Parts: sequence; C-alpha cells; structure tokens
Amino acid sequence: MSHPNPSSSSSTNTTTNINNKRSASAHFPAMKKAKSQAVASSLDNKNGLHHHQQPPHHHIHFDTDLDSSIEQDSNIAASSAVTANLSRKKATPPQPAKKLVIKLLKAKPTLPANFEENTWATLKSAISAIFLKQPDPCDLEKLYQAVNDLCLHKMGGSLYQRIEKECEAHISGALQSLVGQSEDLVVFLSLVEKCWQDFCDQMLMIRGIALYLDRTYVKQAPSMRSLWDMGLQLFRKHLSLAGEVEHKTVFGLLKMIESERLGEAVDRTLLNHLLKMFTALGIYSESFEKPFLERTSEFYAAEGVKYMQQSDVPDYLKHVEIRLHEEHERCVIYLDANTRKPLVATAERQLLERHISAILDKGFVMLMDGNRIEDLQRVYLLFSRVNAVESLRQALSSYIRKTGQGIVMDEEKDKDMVSCLLEFKASLDTIWEESFTKNEAFCNTIKDAFEHLINFRQNRPAELIAKFLDERLRAGNKGTSEEELEGTLDKVLVLFRFIQGKDVFEAFYKKDLAKRLLLGKTASIDAEKSMISKLKTECGSQFTNKLEGMFKDIELSKEINESFKQSSQARTKLPSGIEMSVHVLTTGYWPTYPPMDVRLPHELNLYQDIFKEFYLSKYSGRRLMWQNSLGHCVLKAEFPKGKKELAVSLFQTVVLMLFNDAQTLSFQDIKDSTSIEDKELRRTLQSLACGKVRVLQKLPKGREVEDDDSFEFNEGFTAPLYRIKVNAIQMKETVEENTSTTERVFQDRQYQVDAAIVRIMKTRKVLSHTLLITELFQQLKFPIKPADLKKRIESLIDREYLERDKNNPQIYNYLA
Repeated sequence: MSHPNPSSSSSTNTTTNINNKRSASAHFPAMKKAKSQAVASSLDNKNGLHHHQQPPHHHIHFDTDLDSSIEQDSNIAASSAVTANLSRKKATPPQPAKKLVIKLLKAKPTLPANFEENTWATLKSAISAIFLKQPDPCDLEKLYQAVNDLCLHKMGGSLYQRIEKECEAHISGALQSLVGQSEDLVVFLSLVEKCWQDFCDQMLMIRGIALYLDRTYVKQAPSMRSLWDMGLQLFRKHLSLAGEVEHKTVFGLLKMIESERLGEAVDRTLLNHLLKMFTALGIYSESFEKPFLERTSEFYAAEGVKYMQQSDVPDYLKHVEIRLHEEHERCVIYLDANTRKPLVATAERQLLERHISAILDKGFVMLMDGNRIEDLQRVYLLFSRVNAVESLRQALSSYIRKTGQGIVMDEEKDKDMVSCLLEFKASLDTIWEESFTKNEAFCNTIKDAFEHLINFRQNRPAELIAKFLDERLRAGNKGTSEEELEGTLDKVLVLFRFIQGKDVFEAFYKKDLAKRLLLGKTASIDAEKSMISKLKTECGSQFTNKLEGMFKDIELSKEINESFKQSSQARTKLPSGIEMSVHVLTTGYWPTYPPMDVRLPHELNLYQDIFKEFYLSKYSGRRLMWQNSLGHCVLKAEFPKGKKELAVSLFQTVVLMLFNDAQTLSFQDIKDSTSIEDKELRRTLQSLACGKVRVLQKLPKGREVEDDDSFEFNEGFTAPLYRIKVNAIQMKETVEENTSTTERVFQDRQYQVDAAIVRIMKTRKVLSHTLLITELFQQLKFPIKPADLKKRIESLIDREYLERDKNNPQIYNYLA
C-alpha cells in the first residue's frame, strides 16, 4: 500500500481546508498550492538568495479515512501575494515562521467475505485437473499467488487441510480402481506401477503450486508433514485399506522373482519401480522383505536337497557360486541395498550351511585325490562365507592321516614309500598355497597329520628315508641338475623333520654313507657335504659329529696313501705290477662291520704287511684290522678274444686269481682255497658265472650255486667295452641285518635313557615316579613307552644308582 506525499498531493483528489486566525478562509486546490511553493523555491535559488530560514515543519498523519486537513496561520494570503510578485523582485524579505500540518487518513482494507472460498475454489479446480489429467484454464502464476495470499492472511492451516482432503479423495479412488483388475500378475503390476508413477507426478505438481505453503506454514509446524510426505502417508493408508491390491502386488513381485530364479526373463525395471514404491512408502521391510526372505528360504531349501542328490560336489558348488552371485546382482538392480545381507545369508544357509557334512563326505576325498585346485579353492571360499572352515580343516586332517597311513603301512610298497610321501606332501603344499590361500591353521594341520602318519609305523619310515637318500646320492646328478638334486634333498629333509626316531635314521644313513665313501659310489662329494650341513642345521652338531668324522677319515686316508707311496718301504719292498689304496678308518665314526675271513693271494698279503709296517711306524700304539668285505679291485684279464679290465670286489678278485693256475675248479676246491664264508662264496660265484658278465662258466648251468657244481674259465668271453664292471649280487637286506641295526639303535637309546635318569636325579636328589617320567618325556628326543622307562629305572636301582624311599615306594632317592 503506497503512502501519499505532500509534493504530489493532487493524486489524492482531496480538498485542502485553510483556516487562519482572522477567520478569513479561502479554498485552494492542493495542486496549485504545491505548484506556487515550488516556483517560489525555484526563483529564490535563481536570484542567488541564500537565507538560512528553517523550512516549515510539516506534521503528516496517516489515518484510515482518505480526507486531508491542512492548517496554516493567517498570513497565508499575504504569502500568496508575495509569491506572485517574486519574478519582479530581486530580494524577498524574511517571511514569518509557518507551521503546516498534513493529516492523511485512509481506511483499513478489508477482504471480501468470500475471499477464502473463491481462492480455494480456484486451487481445488487446479488440483482436480492435475489428478484427472485435464488442462486447467488458470495459469500457474495465479495459482502460486493464490496460495501466497491465503498464507499471508493466516489461512495456511485451513489450506493444508483442504489440500489433504482433496488428495485423499483422489488417491483413495485411484487405489480402489485397482481392485478386481487383471488376473495377469504382470499386467496388474504394470497398473500398480502406473498408478504410483501418476501419484508421484501429481504430488510433485501440487507441491510445486503450494511450495509457499510447504516453506512457511509447514516448516513452522514441526509436527506437520510436508505435502510430499502427506501424500505418501495417504497413499500408504489407502493401499493398506485396499488390502487386495497390496497383497496381490506383493504376490506378483514374489512370483516374478521366482520365475527369474527358474531361468525366465522378467521385467526388472518394473520390479525396480515397484520395490522403490514400497521403500518410499516405508512398508518395504514388513510388507515385502519378510515374505520375500521366507520364500527365498523355502526355494533354496528345496533346490539344495534336489541338487545335492542329482549333482556331484564340484557341479553343486559351481551352482551355489552362481546362485549367490545372482542374489547379489538382484540387490544391485532392483532390491533395496539393506536386503543384500539377509538375502545372501539365507541363500548361504540353505545351499551351504545345511549341506556342509554332505559336501565333505561326498566329494572332499575325490577332490583331494584328483588334485582339483580350482574346485578346492571354491570349497574353501564358500565354506569361509558360512564359518565352516574348521570343518574343512578337520576333513583335511582326516584325509591326510588316512591316505598317509595307507602309504606307510603298505609293506609291499616300501620301496616306493618315500617317493609317494614326497609326492603326497608336494600336492598338499600346492593345495595349501593355491586353494587354501596359505591359511596358517591349514599349514599346521598338514604338519601335525604328517607327523602322525610317518610315525604310525615306528622306525621303518626313518630307515627308508635314509635308503632313499642313499639312492639319490649314489645316482648323484646323473639325469638331473645340481639344483634339482638339491631340491630333492630339501624335500626329503621335510620328511626327516617329522620323524621321531631320528637315531634310527642316523644309524642307517651312516651305514649307507660308509659304503658310498669306501666303495667310491658317491657321485657328488658336494651333495654329500650339503646333506650333512642340512642335518647339522636341523639337529645340531652332536647328530652329525660321526658323519663329519667319516669325511675327515677319507681325506686323511688320501694323505696317508700319498705318504706311503713316497716312503722307502713302498719303493723297495712292494711287489711289482700291483697298486693298492688303503682307507684308514676311526672305529668310533664308522659302522661296525662283522669280520669276514679270506685267504688272500701272496701278493696281496705282502702288500698289506708292508702297509701295516709303514702305518704303525708312523702312528705307534694303534691297531689295524682289515675289513675284507669292503675291498674292491681292478683286474687285468687276457681272454682269447681280447684284453679286458674287470672292476670286481675283493672276494671276486680272490676267486678269479685261482684260475691263473687252473682251467676248471669245483665249488669245494674254491671254498678250500679261499676260506670265504659259504654264503658269501655262493653269492660271489653266482655274480661271476650267472650274471650279465659271465667271466666263468658254471657246470651244470643254472641260477643257483650247488655243492657239486664246477667252474671253468670262459675262453669265449667277449664285451664291447674295455673296462667292465662285474656287479656283485646284491643280497637283499635280511630281517636279521635290519634287526641287528635296530637293536644297536635301541641299545644306544638305553644308554641315553640311563644317562637322562641319572642327570635328572643328580639335580633333583628326590623325585616321584610320575614327575621323573614326565621330565624324561620332555628330554628324550625319541619315542619310548612308559613301561620301557620303568625297566630302565629298575635297572638303575639294581645297579645302586637310585633307591626307593622307605615310606613311599613311588619316590626315588639319588645315591651319590
């Protein structure tokens, strides 16, 4: 509303009443008065008159009526005359002070009585047109203004209620129109989607028109919903009232998702829109998610049982993996994000968790036997999702023990035991790295299971591991590189770590190493020393002390031989045409060999006596004992078809040299001449007359050497090579020999047990039987039974190292 200004008072079309003290009055239009004053002001400025007279004080009052009253003093007429003559005067005399009072009185505007109704009628018409999708003649600007006017006149609350009522009527009608619609679920869902989309568009338009209401009235009332939320509340209310529509919509959504799970193509956009509708209405969790998860659980429960019966484990696991991926994808495309966790958990529970035992029982062994890396990785990853890794670990432990025991306990395949165990361990390591993602618990499981299975059969695996190393170190790097041989030694060392009876391994390894060193069968001294170094790192210097001593003896023997060849005895006394190399061994380092007598040719006896004289003169106080079973020679032989060199054992040499003086000899003649033990002689003759290289001929022919057999020099012998190795018939290690080695080990163990008991009791002085046994188990590095420990304690009591307490026989006292 504009305010009147005195300088433009003519616009008010009012009259000015001028009263003075002389009761003289004159009527002037306000326009003229204002104009004459303006002219006077202009002339004063033009003539350069600068008087500092205060302007009249105007008092302006604005009243509700539109009348104006102007009061002036009695000199107003004279003032007018002076004003008229200003143009002819050069100066204007000072004017008396004037007081001008202007009162503007205007009436307060009043709204028409039907203002609210008429304005609402306009808005209602527009809202109805929006819901009915009809054009509205009223433009949007007028509608905005109408809402603004109602809000300015404090009618926002009423307007809000009217809009709410109007929206409710239309929303209710729209939802009720869906009742009894198409039986085709997809068509019905499309209608629901159309209804929802229309509602969203309509509410957005209505909110746009009534935006001023939303931003003023609603914002100032905290308990009041925004127009959009009000619309959602109404839609939710009438959707629940139209129970058939809601139920049918949920049922249709569930059927569509189930059809998709069965492989049918569905309209994912439709699903997305409808599920977003449920989310926007705040009924997603209760109305849809709960029945959806129940149906999912039922669907996958039935499918899991069916597929487990029809499919093998790898195919079933692939199917589970695909299903879980599909459910995750559904959450991305049309389900609410919060549904992903319970949905995937439901699928995992029905497809995996319920079938853990069945999967392991039905397929784990098959996967392990087939070395199915990828499938085992899938098992591990899927089991990790349902916290079933522990079940998988236990299954692995059981599998290793069962399979490993089959390898260890099969006596018929002892020859291949170590190779099989190495292959088995290598496959497990690969599976651990690639399938079980190097899980530390699985690594420990493999170690524990291997330790159990390799000690399930006491002593024999330790013996076979020593023999396996003997084979590899004999063959050396023939056919394999040094790196591959080194790798094999490292792998065998892993098995060695699992052995509890390491002393058994040491006994057999030492025996085989001695043969390799003495017979020159080792192909690589570097590989031999590398293995000793590995054993030393693993078990300490005490374990390898004797083995290292054997190498020292070999090196020292080389020096002794060189010294012997340069000695005066060798130069003057040795028979011509013979060269001999001697290994001087320290008894404590080497295995114990049974003495085997043989009657050597004169030349060899003479050689031995000369060397003995040389050695004892250099090392007085020592005793030499010749080990004939370990000797080997190279003989030069002249056959009618050519000269040859024969690499043979000492026993073979003694037998062959008899034929320098005779063409044919009987078994008994040979036995009397050589004094070789019967069994060894038969084996030696068999190698010379019945093997691949037949230097002698046996009469009659046959594989076995009998007492009445005779032998003759084979004049027809021929061979393409000049130097020929005549292999001795390798006797299979008899039970007696194995038992002998094992007994020596057990004897050493007894000494260790006795020493441990004395050491403990010397420290403790008094100790109970239970505590003593416990400490012995902790200190001893080999397995032993409590009964055997008790025998050793009794033995020490008998030898008066210990005594029983008089009051308590379960307590032992140490006797200093």
